[in-house]
Amino acid sequence: MNLEIVLPDESPDQSPDLLVDLARTADEAGFAGLYLPDHLLPPGEYGTDSGFGGVYEALITLGHLAAVTRRIRLGTSVLVLPLRNPFVVAKQVATIDRLSGGRVVLGLGAGWNEQEYAAVGVPFAERGARLDESIDLLRALWRGETTFAGERFGFEYGVFEPKPHRSIPIMVGGLSRRAFRRVAERADEWQGIAHTPETFARDAAAIRELTDRPLRLSTRIQWEDQSVAEIAETAAGFAAAGADALAIWLGAPDQAAARLGRLAEHPELSAFLTRG
Repeated sequence: MNLEIVLPDESPDQSPDLLVDLARTADEAGFAGLYLPDHLLPPGEYGTDSGFGGVYEALITLGHLAAVTRRIRLGTSVLVLPLRNPFVVAKQVATIDRLSGGRVVLGLGAGWNEQEYAAVGVPFAERGARLDESIDLLRALWRGETTFAGERFGFEYGVFEPKPHRSIPIMVGGLSRRAFRRVAERADEWQGIAHTPETFARDAAAIRELTDRPLRLSTRIQWEDQSVAEIAETAAGFAAAGADALAIWLGAPDQAAARLGRLAEHPELSAFLTRG
């Protein structure tokens, strides 16, 4: 199992230097990936207590972090794609992937906040269908296809660049049966949330019943008031349950650096890190 982190991006006063320092530390310590959250126009203040993260725009920030890291995967957990223009997202992600040497994983979700959808003028009821079609459009553009015909997006002729040098992995988040079907039909990876090892094993089995394609199945947990020893015990439980990766949200910005250091130094977590 790989160990990953979710970076704090929840305070308007947070210095971007913190994200750079955390990314470099995680890269050097052997963590497999780092993720950033995404909210465009939430109906409340950004912050740990509100649950709204994404003060810094996720894809632009990943491009910044790509320049100061060398091996760690760079991802979103998760980008609410139905709120965005998928043509622009396709170009942004392909560009970051090229600049980073092929280290991007695009984590996508349908979102959950109806008010945020209303604020940006996107019908909340269409979010699932828009997400599915947008994923198909991303794949087509990245393959270099010059036409696309969908219900909401399409073009008769166009040339997309930069074409990725590889198949950029798409990760889908979510706990619903529709999300599971979306993973089985369109994604390369899945990231759950708020799991125990037992519920992860149950949901992973449900996804695998829907497809025989190889998938990377993972989840993310929230570091609240647990000790690092308890986090290590939880990680061992997810490894035993068959998780391919575990992403740990480090908590508030003022806690993140110390917590990342404790994770990197804990002897029982060393098996989940890739040194060198």
